[in-house]
Amino acid sequence: MPVLRHSADLVRVLLFAAAVGTVYIMAGAALLRMWRERRGGAPAPGRRTVWTRRALFVLAALGLLGMAYGRFVEPYWLEVRHVRITSLRLPKGARPVRIVHVSDLHSDPTPRLEERLPDVVAAERPDLVVFTGDAINSLEGLPLFQRCLRSLAGIAPTFAVTGNWDARFSPEVDRFAGTGARELKGEAVKVDVAGSPVWVAGAPARDDSRIDRALSAVPPGAFTVLLYHYPEEIEAVASRGTVDLMCAGHIHGGQVALPFYGALVTLSRTGKRYESGLYRVGGTWLHVSRGVGMEGGEAPRVRFCARPEVTVIEAAPE
Repeated sequence: MPVLRHSADLVRVLLFAAAVGTVYIMAGAALLRMWRERRGGAPAPGRRTVWTRRALFVLAALGLLGMAYGRFVEPYWLEVRHVRITSLRLPKGARPVRIVHVSDLHSDPTPRLEERLPDVVAAERPDLVVFTGDAINSLEGLPLFQRCLRSLAGIAPTFAVTGNWDARFSPEVDRFAGTGARELKGEAVKVDVAGSPVWVAGAPARDDSRIDRALSAVPPGAFTVLLYHYPEEIEAVASRGTVDLMCAGHIHGGQVALPFYGALVTLSRTGKRYESGLYRVGGTWLHVSRGVGMEGGEAPRVRFCARPEVTVIEAAPE
């Protein structure tokens, strides 16, 4: 289970756990009281008590249904999102550049969405595919991840960076070997897309010093995409004024979120500020993917109100 390093995350989790626990304790107490009533050991309840019990039982039942949904339904319910950004650095009259952003596969030995993902991406006709880290939960999931990435790289030029799981667990293993994807380790690569020059820069997680090295290789005025696992660096990146689009992951949209509130846990220094979706920070666009997989280790494999996603980012001339 990930360590909750930020006090706001811990407070939200404790409050949520306390609320859920209270419902089930009260529902259990109500069941016990009903059992005693049926045995003649307690007086019959009044109308208000009956309705309170019904409300508790409904809440408890909804909680159980939510747990089943989060375990068996949502992790397999992939969403394809489309967003559009503009840039003055793309040539006037050029067609939009289609970038498919994939993140946080967290592959386990048993497939979830890895086998479907290439067909989904291919249907979007991307010019580029970018992956922003956290490939596997264990070495047993590596073959599945590599097959998936190999198929993605066969669709369009594919670029990747490592995430915190990649840096922390078995960092000596080359997750991208033989896949055809280009891992960026503090460098930038130029790609021509229908006459539009696009520079893709990237740096490994937990090594933000390489961001500067990567971006220093990009010529002034070039349309630039930066790949970095953590969205936390966006404000420093935006202050440079040279990056058009930063793609990040890590947060999973909270992985467990509440309707109208969003992520309970972000494990990010910026908290809920950049938890999921498209943001504009200064002159830089930031896209934070909810990712495809789920946190590894002993964390429960559940998603709730944070569907796995693939995002098509259409970058057009301004």
